[in-house]
Amino acid sequence: MLQRRIYFAPAPIDFAAIRRSLSIPEQYPAEAVDDAVRSCAAGPWIAPERRDATDLPLVTLDPAGSMDLDQAVLIEVAPSGYRVRYAIADVAAYVHPGGALEEESFARGQTLYSPDLATPLHPVQLSESAVSLLPAQRRAAVLWTIDLDSSGASTGVDVERVWVRSIARLDYVSAQRDIEMGTLHPSIALLPEVGKLRQDLARQRHAISLDLPDTNVLATPGGQWTLELRAITPIEQYNAEISLLTGMCAAEIMIRGNVGILRTLPVPDQKQVEELRSSFVALGVAWPEGAPAGSIVAALDSSNPKHAALLEQAVKLLRGAGYTVFDGAPPTAIAHAGVGAPYAHVTAPLRRLVDRFGTEVVLALHSRAPVPSWVTDRLKSLPEVMGTSDRLANTLEKACVGATGTFLLCDRIGEYFSATVLHVDSEKNRASVILSDPPVRAKCESAGLSVGAVIKVVLLAADVAANTYTVQALT
Repeated sequence: MLQRRIYFAPAPIDFAAIRRSLSIPEQYPAEAVDDAVRSCAAGPWIAPERRDATDLPLVTLDPAGSMDLDQAVLIEVAPSGYRVRYAIADVAAYVHPGGALEEESFARGQTLYSPDLATPLHPVQLSESAVSLLPAQRRAAVLWTIDLDSSGASTGVDVERVWVRSIARLDYVSAQRDIEMGTLHPSIALLPEVGKLRQDLARQRHAISLDLPDTNVLATPGGQWTLELRAITPIEQYNAEISLLTGMCAAEIMIRGNVGILRTLPVPDQKQVEELRSSFVALGVAWPEGAPAGSIVAALDSSNPKHAALLEQAVKLLRGAGYTVFDGAPPTAIAHAGVGAPYAHVTAPLRRLVDRFGTEVVLALHSRAPVPSWVTDRLKSLPEVMGTSDRLANTLEKACVGATGTFLLCDRIGEYFSATVLHVDSEKNRASVILSDPPVRAKCESAGLSVGAVIKVVLLAADVAANTYTVQALT
């Protein structure tokens, strides 16, 4: 399941004011920074002696310009199918339990992304330097080795602490271009093949994944802001499948070991599915009898106005995500509807707190060792910590995108725009629409409107100070 993420560049809207309104810290506390610097200088406190795997030609694959590199990957042909090597930055080895750095990371929960900067989970001295899997640097890592058969299904898993040295820092745009030209880096030349196999398996699991474009906030050459909807590229989707594969393997280890923290998302009930099916019927979009929701939703194309409206409604199927901690027999409700299987977060420890602890659980269970008390003592607090930080991240994203939309519209009052109707509430006489350019969401009266219709709206007002704008549909 892909997550929405917004990629930003700096510009003159006052995003700092938005952060202040949300009590997002401007600076990393000096005591925690000092703790991080000391830890990085001293080297890993966990497993300072570890296997040398620096001969593996691992590469990182991230948005262009990223420095907080959590993962490095290598995919090879194996006798039974494929072998995936996935190195994850060993953050826990540099964060001492009970120290100032650990406490501040619990206060933050995750890295928060604003248009002009990132508010990091860890000090940049750690996350963008000493622990980041930068090329040509010897780094402590947790190495997953996952064997797959010819269908892409997992047949064997190993996980251990090692030293690695990545050989290249790749970005999505360049890698996608390399796919199209047939020049993809040898270390990930098999990524499209394996990624497609994993996508096929996801459909067989009835995983629900939405083809929702990212909302980009981009700086213009003149130093202003614009909004852009960006489709997720195939290479990003394939790369996400490797992370999902690893998270599924981690969840299996936790479940077998009767201790862990899973990322859970309730499977939609029949009523939710039938409501969505009714919307398909109303819009004249086929839903064959007996076809699972995951397969139907996966076939939608967000560039089609009717499909875009259905995707907006399908979001309701993926509500209620959270974390489930267990110590003993796992609970019955452990599935993740977006994955179609039990799943755990273990692949982004530089940017997400829970991954650090999930990884420690897996390492202990896989080596048949007790899970350290500094891990188990903190597990129960993680769902609340992560839930709070997830809500803050969503609020920040919406506020930044909203401020940019208002900024773009404030001098265009009286202009007409093409828009797609996403939702209609006839009882309240309210409709949700998205303008085509700029791709701004707005509310208007619903009289005469139908979901999926492409209409004209006129901008009646835009208030930058209040971050609001008003449109009227022309029917």
